[in-house]
Order: sequence, then structure tokens, then C-alpha cells
Amino acid sequence: MKILHAETMQQMPIGSEYHIEANTIVTPLAHQIASERRIKFLSAENDAETHTQTRFTPQLKKRGNAKVIAIGADHGGYALKELLLNMLNSDDFEYTLVDCGTFDTQSVDYPDFAYAVARLVAAGSAWRGIIVDGAGIGSCMTANKVPGVRAAMCYDQATAVNSREHNNANVLTLGAGLIGANLAKQIVATWLITEFGGGRHARRVDKIDQLDRRFQR
Repeated sequence: MKILHAETMQQMPIGSEYHIEANTIVTPLAHQIASERRIKFLSAENDAETHTQTRFTPQLKKRGNAKVIAIGADHGGYALKELLLNMLNSDDFEYTLVDCGTFDTQSVDYPDFAYAVARLVAAGSAWRGIIVDGAGIGSCMTANKVPGVRAAMCYDQATAVNSREHNNANVLTLGAGLIGANLAKQIVATWLITEFGGGRHARRVDKIDQLDRRFQR
């Protein structure tokens, strides 16, 4: 199995074609750069779709003009991600869901999927983002490297409320190995319905955002 990384796409001429070998995995960043540089993926059978629709490729489940939630996980968070997707697809919720993968339990690297979710939120393509890995910490660290993202790792309903009311968190990370499915569902539901408190909290969040702008290159 071969993994196509972003560095390869950055070296390709704009508007060129890249021939993908069978069983190649395209990372989210490589896919993004290829799109930005108008690079067309081709397979040996001239069917790029077969090889780019991998566990790295987002899948959209749309509900009219509903708010968009991007959700992703690594192999350690895959099972919980699927449970959360089922919950959010129920009649109790009205969201458009973007599943950023992974789509199976094969070992992968959590930064790829944390970034896939975070960049959609930062770009305004998603209203909120949810990322699940084993502990929730690494994905939180990764997501917070993306300017415009305020990710919070929550482990109960109190931290979910605080992250929204006080910090206006737009990405939630969960540790599948630390919390059970029922608690995870409660955290997600609470986090999604809790509004930002504004007021004195807005001033503090603005200072966080100023740091993004100060160090953004």
C-alpha cells in the first residue's frame, strides 16, 4: 500500500495529471493541494474516483440548508464516530454531516483526520467540527494548529458547556478510550446546543483569535 503525501502534490506542475497506482491512499492535505493546483488524479484504468474515494475522502450526508457538522476519527475513534453519526442522523437532530473518515479500523494517523475536520471549520465550510481519537488530546492539539479553530477536548457535560459558553469552541474532540458511548452522546448533544455566552468571554476569545493572526504566516 502506498500513501500519497502533500509534498508530492506541491512538486507537481499546476494543471498537470498524476497517475495513481492501485491501493494508493491520498491524504487529506494532498487532496486539498491537488485541488488548489488543479491536478487531476488518474489511475491505470483512467478512473481516479475508484482510488481517491478512500477512507481519507469526506462523505456528505446533506439535509437541506441545515448547519454543517464535519466529523472525523482515527482507527481508535472509528466505532464511536459511527455511533455519533447514527445519532446525528436521527430525527432528533437537523444537521448536514460531512464524514471526513476514517471509514474502517485499519491503523491511520490522527493528525490527518483532525486536520481534515479543522480546515473545513476554519474555511467556513462547516459550522462545527467533531473529532474522535483514543484520548482526544492529539486531535485537539492538531486542530488548534489551524488558524480560526478553537478546539476543546471535553470529557463530561460540564466541560462541554464551559467550552461553548466561555471559549466559543468550534471543534470538539473526544477520547474514545476514556469515555463510554452514552457519555459521548450526551457531551455532543450538550455541546451542539450550548450557545456562546458573549460579554466578558467575547473579549477573552478575541485575544485568542488575535494570537492566531499574530503568528499566521
